[in-house]
Amino acid sequence: MKTSTIPPLAPKWLLIDAEGQSIGRLSAQVAMLLRGKHRPEFSPHQLCGDQVVVINAAKLNIHPTKLYRKEYRRHTGFLGHLKTMTLKELMDKDPTQVIQKAVKGMLPSNRLRPQMLKRLHISVDEKHGHDAQKPVPFPL
Repeated sequence: MKTSTIPPLAPKWLLIDAEGQSIGRLSAQVAMLLRGKHRPEFSPHQLCGDQVVVINAAKLNIHPTKLYRKEYRRHTGFLGHLKTMTLKELMDKDPTQVIQKAVKGMLPSNRLRPQMLKRLHISVDEKHGHDAQKPVPFPL
């Protein structure tokens, strides 16, 4: 028996303002949009999400104690080389990485995750290089 699959529609461009938003709620909404769960033709095995542009990444609303308690860990592969970085250090270095790491953790770990993350565009301030695509503001 042969099943039919509906080809996904062209992705829309959505603009999300991160000013005053918390990391978890913002990244959960962005992950849902990247995955395409808000569309009626959603299929978990197809790439049917939208292009998402997030602006004002440096103006997230983060509790002061979370800035020092939350740690990002990575291992180099050598013995004893566990590198840690606090949220404050990462926000000072690159605020876009905070949103990208949070969204990556909320997407399913399969072959589509790298393709979904390519559709995420984050900028530190109001300026983004995607004016030609005419992104539509998406309310949170």
